[in-house]
Order: sequence, then structure tokens, then C-alpha cells
Amino acid sequence: MSTSLPLWPLAVVLAAALLAMGATWWLQRHTRNAGYVDVVWAAGIGAAALFFGSVGSGAGLPRLLVALFGGLWGLRLSLHLLARVLGEAEDGRYAHLRAHWRDDQRKWFAFFVGQALLVALFSLPLLVAASNPTMHWNGWLWLAVAIWLLAQLGEWIADRQLAQFRADRSQRGRTCRRGLWRYSRHPNYFFEWLHWFAYVALSIGSPHAWLSLAGPLLMGASLLWITGIPYSEAQALRSRGDDYRRYQQETSAFFPWWPKRRNPRTENRS
Repeated sequence: MSTSLPLWPLAVVLAAALLAMGATWWLQRHTRNAGYVDVVWAAGIGAAALFFGSVGSGAGLPRLLVALFGGLWGLRLSLHLLARVLGEAEDGRYAHLRAHWRDDQRKWFAFFVGQALLVALFSLPLLVAASNPTMHWNGWLWLAVAIWLLAQLGEWIADRQLAQFRADRSQRGRTCRRGLWRYSRHPNYFFEWLHWFAYVALSIGSPHAWLSLAGPLLMGASLLWITGIPYSEAQALRSRGDDYRRYQQETSAFFPWWPKRRNPRTENRS
């Protein structure tokens, strides 16, 4: 029996992602709203999970869990993002890029192609998990279920708390410090990152399990240093100014932790 990881499913996902992102670039060009890229990215990962669950080389149980985990995650996140895109103006991050690039569609096209490549790259851990030959429930599979449930619940709560805060007109121009947002400036990002560890646990038993670490490593790097926190916080500082600067001083950026107590004496001397 061959122990090599079949890569043709990944090639299929990449081809489909390129077509989908090409269509999304065209939509962005006509709507002047690049937020659709996030919707298609999440939906693309979810579709890849369903595809890998169908054609993966592993046993039926891990393939089923891959399809359920990735499919439900992609459906929830893509619908949540679509509601925001349809109900609000273009996300400030993309509006800033549009102004910076002077709406150069060649740069936007390259950006969308890059997102298609990321769909394929981020779907690799799902393909690895779908190659797991484990046929029966064990501790690792139960751990994967526990991580996935915790991550989905945490992200759903964080998104709901933020949506309720933003719907409160009396809070316009202020920073959400409710619920999970009291302990992390980006609890939704934290639980999104945690979600990828479910595929690490789900891959234990596959000879390629180490490749599943690409999920949390790539997502962590992206959220902490590339497209997540840096862009979100730059936009927050532009829109909320000193209120967000105080929030930065008091609240953990990523990992949930108790907020720091403000020192009035120090503030008066500053």
C-alpha cells in the first residue's frame, strides 16, 4: 500500500479556487466591495472539506469528520461574512487598500489570485486529516471534536457580542469591551486559530500528520502579523483613536487574559 499523500485533490481545489476568485474579482470590480473575497475564501475551504471527505484516501470516520468540521465551519463563517458585506460599506481594510492602490485592478486581480492560492494551502491540513486510516473512535478523534466545538462556540459568541455592540447606536465611535472582548482584542481571531488544531488531532494516525500543523502555523502567522490584527488595528485606530489606544493598553491582543487595571496617577502624569 502506498503511503504517499495523493495531491490531485489539492490540484482540483486550486483550479476551482482560481475560477471562483476570478469571478469574485469581477464582482468586486463592479460593486467596488472587496469584502466578497473573505466570503468566497471561507466557502472555498468549506467546499474543499466536503470534497476531501468524499475522495480522501483515509478511513470513512475521519473523512466524515473532515466533511462535517470544514463544511459546517465554512458555511457558518461565509454566511456571517456575507451578511456583513451586504449590510455594510466596504470593510475599512479594503477601502484603505483601494485608496492606496488607486483602484488599480491589476493589483486587485493579483490579490484575488493570491487568495485562491491560500485556499489550496489552507486546505492541506484537511486533506491530511482525510488520509487518516483510523477506522474507530479513539482519544485523538474525541479531542478533535472537543476542540472544534469549543472553537465554533467561542467564535459564534464573539461575533454575536460584537454584532450586538455595533447595532447599539449609543456606542458609535467606541470600542466593544463586552463579554469575550473584555479579555481579548480579537477573540474571534483566537477561536478561529484554535479551530485549526482540530485537524491536527484528527490527523493523528496518518503518516503525514505533521503536515496538519500548517493550519495553526499559517493561520497564526496570518492573524498576528500579516492580514489579521495589523490591518484591523490600523483601521480601528483610524476610526476610534484614543479610545482604541486605551483598549490596546488594557487588553490582550490575542490570547484571552484578564485586562490590566488602569492607573489614574500614571495617566495624569502622561
